Order: sequence, then structure tokens, then C-alpha cells
Amino acid sequence: MKKVHVVAHSHWDHEWYFTMEDADIILIENLDYLIESLENDPEFASYSFDGQFSVIDKYLKLRPENKQRLGKLIREKRLFIGPWYTQTDSLLVRTEAVIRNLLYGVKLSKEMGHSMKIGYLPDIFGQHTYFPSFFKEFGIEHAVFQRGVYNDQIETDLNFIWKSPDNQDLKTNNIFFGYGPGKFLSAEDQYIENNLLPILERLKQMNQHTEQLLLPSGGDQVLIRRHFPAVVAELNEKVAGYQFELSDYEAYMQAAWQDGDFKRVIEGELLACQKSRIHHTCRSERYDIKQLNARLERKVIGILEPLAVIAEQAGFSYPKGWLDIMWKKIFDSQAHNGIGASNSDDANRDLVNRLISAERMADGWINICKKQIANAIGLDNTLVVFNTDAVPFTGIVQATIFTSSADVQIQDVSQNKINFTILKQERLAGGRSVQVTAKGEKEVTIADYYRTDLYLQAEDVPSMGYIAYQICEQSSPMDLLKREKATCIANEAFAISYQNGELILEDKSTGRKQTSFISFDDVADAGDSFDFSPLEGDETVAINQAELVSVEQSELVSKLTVHHTVCLPTDLEGRKEKNVTQSFTVVTCFELRKGEEFVRVHHEVDNECKDHRLRVLLQTGMNDLTTCYADQGYSLVERSVHNPYLVNWREDGFVEAPMPIYPLEQIVTVQEQDYRYTVVANSLKEYQVLPETGEIALTLFRSNGLLGRDNLAWRPGRASGINNKVVYTPDGQMLTKMTFDYAISLGTQDDSQLFRLAQQFEGHQEAYQLQKLNTFNERLDRFEIPLGNVELARQSSLFHNDNPAILMSTCKQSWDGKGVIIRFFNPTNQQQAFTFHSDQHAKVRQVTLEEEAIGGVPEKIGPKCYITIKVEFSS
Repeated sequence: MKKVHVVAHSHWDHEWYFTMEDADIILIENLDYLIESLENDPEFASYSFDGQFSVIDKYLKLRPENKQRLGKLIREKRLFIGPWYTQTDSLLVRTEAVIRNLLYGVKLSKEMGHSMKIGYLPDIFGQHTYFPSFFKEFGIEHAVFQRGVYNDQIETDLNFIWKSPDNQDLKTNNIFFGYGPGKFLSAEDQYIENNLLPILERLKQMNQHTEQLLLPSGGDQVLIRRHFPAVVAELNEKVAGYQFELSDYEAYMQAAWQDGDFKRVIEGELLACQKSRIHHTCRSERYDIKQLNARLERKVIGILEPLAVIAEQAGFSYPKGWLDIMWKKIFDSQAHNGIGASNSDDANRDLVNRLISAERMADGWINICKKQIANAIGLDNTLVVFNTDAVPFTGIVQATIFTSSADVQIQDVSQNKINFTILKQERLAGGRSVQVTAKGEKEVTIADYYRTDLYLQAEDVPSMGYIAYQICEQSSPMDLLKREKATCIANEAFAISYQNGELILEDKSTGRKQTSFISFDDVADAGDSFDFSPLEGDETVAINQAELVSVEQSELVSKLTVHHTVCLPTDLEGRKEKNVTQSFTVVTCFELRKGEEFVRVHHEVDNECKDHRLRVLLQTGMNDLTTCYADQGYSLVERSVHNPYLVNWREDGFVEAPMPIYPLEQIVTVQEQDYRYTVVANSLKEYQVLPETGEIALTLFRSNGLLGRDNLAWRPGRASGINNKVVYTPDGQMLTKMTFDYAISLGTQDDSQLFRLAQQFEGHQEAYQLQKLNTFNERLDRFEIPLGNVELARQSSLFHNDNPAILMSTCKQSWDGKGVIIRFFNPTNQQQAFTFHSDQHAKVRQVTLEEEAIGGVPEKIGPKCYITIKVEFSS
């Protein structure tokens, strides 16, 4: 006899075609009703609230008096919460944000009494390759998810072993029918015959090695079904061959794996779209939101947190409470549907405002940390360069300085001149100040001054530290970025030239040249905010003829700017009618900096056309490509450029076409023998490799105006999630100015070098001038803040890692506030030696992702593995 575990639950979308305010109002009513129901009916064994702590966080802000009642239900495992703070879309955000989401979810849920020991992923659009490892580090031994596997992987067992790249495995169940097959559970004969038994028979066929069946019984924003205990009792009387029980995910997984014998192993990321939609191309929807999120992640994870650690160890306070606020705003914005931007315009505007709010907080605290440290150095007119990486930095740093004179020198501690290039210099009016005198207020004219934007050639900036330079206002030859009559630019690694409308990229180390190495294609988008869809009869517009705009050269940097112009239809109807009327221009600037082994590419678009998709095509010069690689977590994942299921996807019942269009975190690379063509893009999240042309296609943006649309070419059937309702989203047409940035690199780099290149392009260096001429450049400089009595040296390093194959992914204060959490990873296929070095006395131990102690620090990090350490520095 098969035992059916009926898991009563609610799936909670924070926003979608409705706003967060709508969801929150319903949430309070829902949880009031849920608490009362569970307290009044001991026969209702348990209820699962979507694996998210955020719903509890929001509820208690309005109902703080119910904290004890909630805590009792959670401790008794009658209400299951966690392990997430929100259900994050793991393939659109930074891996560290995924880990942090789990950290907040698990810690806060445990404070309430219990965090569900299930890696619960009911509705996100694809599964991160490191999930098995992450869950295990949080003490979670089981996972339950819906989307991402092919039917032939689970045809005999819905339970399987899921393995991550670092060789960690996890006992996992696929909820084949999603999270709602028992949503309308009933003991009525018609329901049993037409609905329940067919589902149970299919589940029985797909659970051949266990007597336990899982029947999730809930749906979006549903109330607890108070009648379920009675229904379960009646089903046990009426349905032969099955025993029904109100259960929970923990109980089901324990029972299934206790009596089951599951041999199937499935490895890595899970992106299949056969039974459940994955929405591959939502990753290019609302590019502005993806760009804003990526910029904020870089500021919080890459700059603020490690900078705040440096400041804390120097004697200043760490902004823990403010970071908690920032992170919760980020988590709310990274929930599935949210960061995918498959929402109403109202919801997306709220999402943007949350991210902007968090970014303002991050900017403010970066400002404060820099000012506190610069002031403590005690050097007049100082320019401090900060390095938040775990290795010393030599390279170009962008800075803005204000001086009384146009003539400037910058010197190091030994009074050696530091090279810099002036990008722009302007004289600014000093304005007036008001002084209070015995005769009343008096206006005093302030002398004019100069703002100079520059690139500084920094040398050996200490790891996790800073170096202070002196700004001297005296005459000296200065290097200016100037326009020249030229058609090419170059640095030590690359040369880019313009010839008769074509752009040529040369790798100077090998002499390999690629003619017409960049172009664009534009097509109609007849899809919606979930999915791109081609328009029948539409023709791709190739944009490949460039026109030279300018060449600018200096000692440290050179820039070549071109534009590509074409005429496009204004909207979908124009595409159908072949009515080409709107001028469309892409302005591109290529930048080569001294010492950098990559080409910086910057595009600008002022979009006035609707319903289209723009991609940049990067010619690799490689033929017969069969595989590509992209980063996910702490290593590169290998993917086929062809999906074998694409040939017969309709006949095989796929719910959407399995197009080989993939996500990336930062890196995509292809290779020919040991030679690689690599693209690093911090905020572009979608790519495709075109083997017939040897091109990498990066989607820059999609433009469309509907939340849902039926019967797309690549997605037959209903609109996703919304039936009988058209939601117009004019903001999704992206009628605005947009910028896009990425880097191109060629050569024989290994995996660790590619990750290092990505960190260099992202930038872990900040510059700050302590000055009073202009207090508006950094927003909080205008205000007085406590600067303390700390005295600091002109340069300092907190710690470093001397193995270049090992990279740091995060550095922050520990959850308990009693140390520093640092995460290192090894993206290579070989074991790597690891030693933690610090000039300060430090107690170091290894901890889990949950920041629970494991033991001493290992001397080696395994291939594609990561370690987390907790460091307690002694002053």
C-alpha cells in the first residue's frame, strides 16, 4: 500500500501582477486565520508556509503581540518556515546573495523555533549548480523542487541524488506535478475518480522504489483548508490501495529515503523545461532592473562589507543594522518573478525603488567608511586608494579630485610622482558663503576651484587595505586624454582598428586578428515579460556597418568610439507590415587601459522602438563550436551549444522550446584547443553561442508591453500564471536611454585567471579625497559625522592570500558580531594550497555557510570547492 503524504501549504508571491502592498494585506489576514486554525484544531498536524521567513518578518511588524503564539507553533513543527528569507531566483543574482538569503532565512527561522530542513524550491526558474553543497552547509540534508529536470531523468523515481561541482550530494525529490496537485483536495467521488486517482497512479509509476508518495496540497496565496483533516479521514475510508496522512516535507523525505533505494545521480544545474516552464529569456527582461541589482550587489558585497571590515579593525563601528536593512530590501527584490521582472509596472517600479533605496544606503556608508579612514591618516589634501580584494592591486583607478589650482601632482609616501591621466578638468564657481557678523549676515565670495576626473596608475595597493597619496598643487607636466586623427588604439595586449566600416581586434600575444569582430542583430519580440518569442515572417536586421566617431589617446588609456545606425519598425505592427521608419543608433566605446588584459566595451542606446530584441554578436573566429562555459557559483559549468531535445520538443510534450539560451553570472567563454575567447559581463544575464557563425550573442535588452500572452511560438498554450487577464506593461517597452558594459579577453587563461579577470573588471578599488572645496561629490561629506580619535598609518593591509588560483568571494562581519567571515574558492580542476596571512594576531577557524565552527583551517582547497573561515583579530 502506498502512503500519501498530504502537505498543506501556501506558496507566497511577494509581488507579481499585484503589488507588495496587496500581498502584505492578504498576508496578515491569511496568517491570522492560519494561527487560529492550527491552535483550534490539533488534528491539523502541520502547515508549511513556502520556506520563507520574510512572511513572518512582515507579519510581526504589524502583529508583534502574536510572536509567542507563532513561536509555539514553529517550535512544535506545526508551522514550517525557512530556510529562505525569500525564494530567490538563483540564476539571476550573485551567488553570494543566494548564500546570504539562506543565512538570514535559517538564522531568523531558528530564532523563532525551527528552520525547515528542506531545500525547498517550489517555483524558481532553474536550479543553481551548487545548491546541494549550500544546503548541506546549512545542515539541510534534503531538497524538494519543481522545475529543471527532464522526464527521462525521473521516469521511475522522483527521488534522486543531486550532486554539485564540489562533489557534495543531496537527497532530492522532484514535485513532478508542481506544488498544487492537491490544492482542491476533496473526498467527493467525482474528484477522486477524475482528478485524484489519475495523479496518484502516475506518482506510483514514478516512485517505484518507495511506498511513500508526496502530494503537495496548496497554491498561490491560499488560505489554510480547515476541512483537510476530515477530507483525509474520508479518503482513507473511500480510496483503496492508498493510506492518506496530513504530513510535512521533512517527514516525507525522511520516510521516503528510509525505506527507498534510490540510485539515480543527477549533477549540476537543472534547466530543463519539459514539464515545467523555465522562462530562459526572462533573463533579458527589464535590463534596467538587472543592471541596478548587479550594481548594488557589487557595492554591498564587493566594496561596502569588506571596506567596513577594514574600518572596524581600525577602530570604527561596523554598520550591521544598516546592512540588515539593505539585505532585506535586496532579498525582497530578488524573489522569483521579482528580479525576473515578470511583474506589473507598479510592482516593478516598487522593486526599482527598493533597490535604489538600498543603493543610497550603500553609497552613504561607503562614503562614511572612506572619510573616517582618510581623516584618521591625518594627511592634508590626501587621496586614499582602497583595495577590498585579498591580493595587492596594481592598475588603473578612477578618481575625482578638487583643487584650488589647475596644476596638480600626486605623490606617494616617498614623494615619488604617481602617473595619472586627466580625463576631464573644469573650473567651477566657488559661489558664496554666508557669515554671521555683529552687523548681520554677510555674503562672502569663495574662490573658484577645479574638478579633475582622472585615471591614476596605482602600484601595489595593499590587499584588504589602503594606501594614501599626497595631492600637491604645483606645476608639472600632466598627461591628458586627447582626441587624435587616428583609426586605431592599442595597449600591451590588444589592438583595435577601424577600416572601411569594419572593426578589427588583434591579440598581440599571438598575432591573431578578427575582422568584423562586433556587430548587432535586431528582431521582433512577439513575446511577453516571461519569454521572448519570434514573430512569424520577421526578418533579422543585421547591424554591422560602423562609422568612426573619435579616437582619444593618452599614456594610460586609449578609446575608440564608433556608432552603428539602422532604421527599424516602430512596433510590432510595423514589423508585420515591414514598415521601417525609426532611426536606431548604437554608440560603442572601446577602451584599452595600460596593463589590462581585456578590452572594455561600453554601449549606449536611446531606444524609441517597441517590441524588439537587440543582441551584440561577438565573433570568436572559432569554428565547429559544440560547447561553451559560463560561471555559476565557484566554477565554470559546461553547456552544449545544441540542445538535443530541441528537434522533437513539441512531440515530446515540452511546455516551452528548450532553446540553448543560457544564464551567466559574470563569465562566458568558448575555446579552441587551449585558446579562449571570454566575455565578462556584470549585469547582462543571457547569452547564446551561434556555432554556425562562431559568435557569442549577448542579449542587451528585450522590449515588450505585456505581462502575459497566449500561444507564443516557443511557448505554446496559456499565458504564464495569468488566465483570462491581460496586464499591459508599457514600462517594459524600455523607451529610454540605456548603457551596457562588458569586457572581452583572448588568450590561454585558465579558469582561475578568468575569475580573477572578472574581479578586475568589476573593480574592487575605490578612491577618496579628503577635501572641503566640494562637499557634494560624495553625498554625506556635506554633513558632520563623528570621526573619532583614531590615528592610522599611510598604508595598511588586513590580510592577504598568496595563491593567485584562490579567490575571495566575500568578507564581512560574522552573524554574531564576534569576528570576520571570509569566503575563499578554488575554481580550478586541481587541488590548491591555501594559507591565510595577516600581520595582525588572529584566531582563525573554518566555519560552515551558517557560520558554525567546523575546525581548523585546511591547508588545501579542493577543485571547484570553497571554504569559509571566521577570523577574530586582536588589537
